Amino acid sequence: MQTRVDPFLAAVIHGALENIALEMGHKLMRMSYSSIIRESEDFGTALTDATGRQLCECTMSTPLQSGPIPGYISGILRELEKRGDKVKPGDVFMHNDPYGGASHGPDVGFAVPIFHKGELAGFSVTTAHHLDIGALTPGSCGIVDAVDTYAEGLQFKAVRVYEDGRKVEPVWQILRSNIRIADLVVGDMEAQVAAARIGADRYSALLDQYGVETVTGAYEDLLDYSERLMREAIASIPDGRYNAKTFIDGYLDSPDPTLKELPIEVTLTVSGSDIHVDLTGTAPQTTHKPINMPLVGTVDCAVWLTLRSIVLDSDVYGNIPQNSGLTRPITIFAPEGCLANPIFPAPVIARFCPGNAVADTVMKAIAPAVPQQVSAGIGNLRVMAFSGVSQGAPWVHMEIMEGAYGGRFGKDGMDAVDTLYANTRNNPIEDIESHLPLRVLSYELRENVAGPGASRGGIGSIRAFELLEDGAVSVEGDGQRFKPWGFQGGADGSPAKVELARASGGVEDLPSKIPYRQLSRGDRIIAYGPCGGGYGNPRERSPQAVLEDVLDGLIDAEAARSDYAVAINGKVVDEAATQALRGQ
Repeated sequence: MQTRVDPFLAAVIHGALENIALEMGHKLMRMSYSSIIRESEDFGTALTDATGRQLCECTMSTPLQSGPIPGYISGILRELEKRGDKVKPGDVFMHNDPYGGASHGPDVGFAVPIFHKGELAGFSVTTAHHLDIGALTPGSCGIVDAVDTYAEGLQFKAVRVYEDGRKVEPVWQILRSNIRIADLVVGDMEAQVAAARIGADRYSALLDQYGVETVTGAYEDLLDYSERLMREAIASIPDGRYNAKTFIDGYLDSPDPTLKELPIEVTLTVSGSDIHVDLTGTAPQTTHKPINMPLVGTVDCAVWLTLRSIVLDSDVYGNIPQNSGLTRPITIFAPEGCLANPIFPAPVIARFCPGNAVADTVMKAIAPAVPQQVSAGIGNLRVMAFSGVSQGAPWVHMEIMEGAYGGRFGKDGMDAVDTLYANTRNNPIEDIESHLPLRVLSYELRENVAGPGASRGGIGSIRAFELLEDGAVSVEGDGQRFKPWGFQGGADGSPAKVELARASGGVEDLPSKIPYRQLSRGDRIIAYGPCGGGYGNPRERSPQAVLEDVLDGLIDAEAARSDYAVAINGKVVDEAATQALRGQ
């Protein structure tokens, strides 16, 4: 293949680009105040060229933060053009417009333009989820009753926070005056600016070292290389149309039938080395409920990440340059006005779980074509915002509750982890209890609920939180009505559930979406994570693997017999009884 730059030099420049993004990520984590960034790693860092094409990203970034970064830059550039404005040296832009490339309002991006010899050469960008963005209730998740984007908090459309290298103080004063827990949130924002500036400095040094022509040629080669890998992988899939439909809870407690049990439909058309993804059949947008998904910033990332992880498995392909070349063979269509392509100002702040359902549906659609490269249905996540006032000051804590993967070819599903386009980490219990009036009462795996299969589904967690002072909770989740799908003869998994145990007595089952709800000291929230679907006939599971699950307390002997046709006698497999059960 003809290249613009010597391949060995291009590899050196590729390594330098990746190291820049990685350094940005490490330093953002170290400088951040809130646990959602420094512990959960709900952030993204990347470099782009002058048009917004992504050149590299931090490997610690969550896909839903790093993936939308090209959209942030495109949105900033469009907004500036609309205003008759231009990018200048010394600028720093703040952007979170969900109809302008951002994934939703709480994911605020900061972009530092990089100039080389007077010409715009690219952008250094950080994105991160912030604990509060000035919405109608505390926290930046669980705002499940927002009626439009204006109710979701402050909106920033290519807002300069630095101009000519000087801080635009009125903008920062607006932030401090309109955001709860401003010390944490504004501190995190300042950390983002600092990390983005580090990236800009490092990229400028790279341009000085090798010259803009060489660096440009190297990343053009890298974009082409990533595209070629993706096209070769797609070309190995049989041409055809592949369709799947799944459902999300919506608002299960609503009397309005148009707000619950909503379909997500995906049709993939594979033609040579191209894939077209069509979401026709997906439910209409919910005009006054915020479970709509921006097409650019959420839906596109869900599609790209899922297809990339299936057809370019890193276990097989190793380290692949993460850049915009990977998305070139993929086109996406969603009818305007559906959940996956809403019309402004339809609210979108709670797009997280529906977007992951899109990713799951993409996987279900393509599964028959590449059965050994997918998992069975995943257990979706939920996000909770705890809040209150302690010692005269407001506090907010955001907790991402894990889901679980479905069983895979030759491997069980992963237990109690973020799934598909989310890969944040959990918050250490010690960190929670040392900073907040919360006590974590339990953190364990569920029992007797994983989807049976030759490879069983992953197991969800049980997490219980007790309030040590009066406070409140908001919940943004899904997956309490519909079970994760089994595959290749595997059984379906188990849905999630949430309970409220009152200190005064009594336990209440809660729906998957709960707007701001006041709680009393001693009240407990118990979240039961969903369990992934099974892969393959459960009777083909190794009796020894079934025994190990029994000994580990994941299933009991009765489930071993009923679900897997394996007889357990004490701590051993009863071989004769098992053969009889399995008709061998």
